[in-house]
Amino acid sequence: MATTDLHYRGLVEVGREIQANKLSPVEVTKAMLQRIEKLDGKLKSYAYVTPELALEEAASAEKEIAAGKVKGPLHGVPIAVKDLCWVKGVPAAHGMTIHRDYRPSEDATVVARLKNAGAIILGKLQQTEGAYADHHPKIDPPKNPWNDELWSGVSSSGSGSATAAGLCFGSLGTDTGGSIRFPSAANGVTGLKPTWGRVSRYGAYELAATLDHIGPMARSAIDCGAMLSVIAGADPKDTTAVPLPVPNYVANLPGDLKGMVIGVDRRWTSEGTDEAATKVFEDALRVAKDLGATITEIVFPDAQAVTDDWFPLCGIETAVAHEHTYPSRKDEYGPGLAGLIELGRQQSGMDYQKIVLRREAFRGAVRALFETVDLIAIPAQASAAPTLARMAALGEDASLIGGLLRFTCPFDMTGSPTITLPGGFAPNGGPIGFQFVGRHFDEARLVAAGDAFQRVTDWHTRHPAL
Repeated sequence: MATTDLHYRGLVEVGREIQANKLSPVEVTKAMLQRIEKLDGKLKSYAYVTPELALEEAASAEKEIAAGKVKGPLHGVPIAVKDLCWVKGVPAAHGMTIHRDYRPSEDATVVARLKNAGAIILGKLQQTEGAYADHHPKIDPPKNPWNDELWSGVSSSGSGSATAAGLCFGSLGTDTGGSIRFPSAANGVTGLKPTWGRVSRYGAYELAATLDHIGPMARSAIDCGAMLSVIAGADPKDTTAVPLPVPNYVANLPGDLKGMVIGVDRRWTSEGTDEAATKVFEDALRVAKDLGATITEIVFPDAQAVTDDWFPLCGIETAVAHEHTYPSRKDEYGPGLAGLIELGRQQSGMDYQKIVLRREAFRGAVRALFETVDLIAIPAQASAAPTLARMAALGEDASLIGGLLRFTCPFDMTGSPTITLPGGFAPNGGPIGFQFVGRHFDEARLVAAGDAFQRVTDWHTRHPAL
């Protein structure tokens, strides 16, 4: 197959051919760089493209593979990372103008691990300002490749757009309130938010330290699992990275859901959820049942208070992360991020402690659910394939973002792992996703469930016409 036909194939699939010397990593990288040059002027998914770095890494990978020194499934495969992840010598703006000239002197831990695994870094992907809800007013937001009038998701907007458009074989995103899951659902790709503490955050700009998760976005659950196997694990540079063994997430996948118990709270998942999102969710449950899963009714703890608490908690942590530049350089901030920081700065110590206590109680209630179920199934978001016109007020309209966060931020507050899978399309042509949520550090079960679903469905193999 010619390299021009490769851009929509899976990361692991292409990797196998590269590692078997059937494809040249240099030629594949050149093809991807040419595709970026051709399409990204319109899509604007990349903040920075690094062709020299990518071709240098590809040449090294080609020599190593030819010599029989294969490092694993990512070796020789072109990927990209969210702008907030440091890449040595490459600008790391964090979606902001303040940091646009900063060039880190080292790689983020996740980037170093990707490079050590032989992955080719094509560049840095665009994101919202500070990884919150809005793009900085001076930055052009990435476009949704399915329809440029549709929302591309936040804050890992460039990661979703580039992965869906075939401008990389996989990407890194981050998730603080839904920022892997929103763009995965909006762009029709698979996103894996690991357990908080599973992946080191060293060398990645903070939005909110106890809520931030770094994870993979790719074509499939298998591709996400392959990436997570590389980036996960303890890190002396980040002592919050938990020192548990890292499984091979793509080994011994059963291909079905036999023996798996999936919990569903149908009241919570249906109230306020539109018809298209509901249909995709119910269809996904039917597939899960056909694959051998037992679907059982649960009562999910009331998530309204913890969703409301997410805003001031995120604001407090963001204010700490930005204390060196805000308010001293307030005029250089966009209104959305500035508003979040102001909210955080208004909270008292008493307010903060009450939030912490409610968060811990909610975390315990969710943990208790996993004593009787293996996974929880929920929609990705209540409104399917929202338009840009509808989402224009996202950063400043608390009711709008509150509805959006309903199925996402509770699991940033608990630190639970989730996988977002493409499950259908809205009447306006936009992709729709759904989620499985797992026990802490049980990402292997999420990958297995996602893989089983994707073996019998083809939503993840559908791509925008570009």
